Amino acid sequence: MNKSESKYWRTALLMDEALISLLEVKGFEYITVKEICEKAGVNRSTFYLHYETIADLVDETLEFITKRFLSYFEQSENTLSGKISSSELSELVFIKKDYLLPYLQFVFDNKNIYRAAFHNPNGMQIHKQYKLLQDYILEPIFERFEIPNEYHKYFVAYYIEGISAIIKEWLNTNCSEPIDTIAAVIEECVRPTDKQKI
Repeated sequence: MNKSESKYWRTALLMDEALISLLEVKGFEYITVKEICEKAGVNRSTFYLHYETIADLVDETLEFITKRFLSYFEQSENTLSGKISSSELSELVFIKKDYLLPYLQFVFDNKNIYRAAFHNPNGMQIHKQYKLLQDYILEPIFERFEIPNEYHKYFVAYYIEGISAIIKEWLNTNCSEPIDTIAAVIEECVRPTDKQKI
């Protein structure tokens, strides 16, 4: 990457971060190019050098977030898929610490993105991140248990909505509880044990 490409990329990243910061406090439809530029420390002509509209910036920001999200799972993807395909059914659960830790680490490292996503679920297309969680974890387990395809949407709704509610509460405390504790809370909600894990 040459110097001008590097500068272009850094400027685009500043605008991505400015948009995320603004989305934490106001709806997408109320954000202006002027606000984005002020927050990013760039001028309007720079914005229009990169994008035609704010929607173009949103698309790029979501792509940036998705790549960042996937990078957390790439480190453990082979391990996870191996465990899902080789575990005994009696040991295979839909929500497990092994699956949760990369996701919760991403949330912890990107609190502002999640606050923005919960504040603007449609603008930030939060369902795309959950679709990735569904594709990486839930669908392979559905297949192992031979759950009919027509029921997948109900299982997904149950798990995703429950996890989302816990994540929202965690964000309300600025993620003050350790990641391991939140993973244990989610596991315990999904599959209570006689022995308390938390």
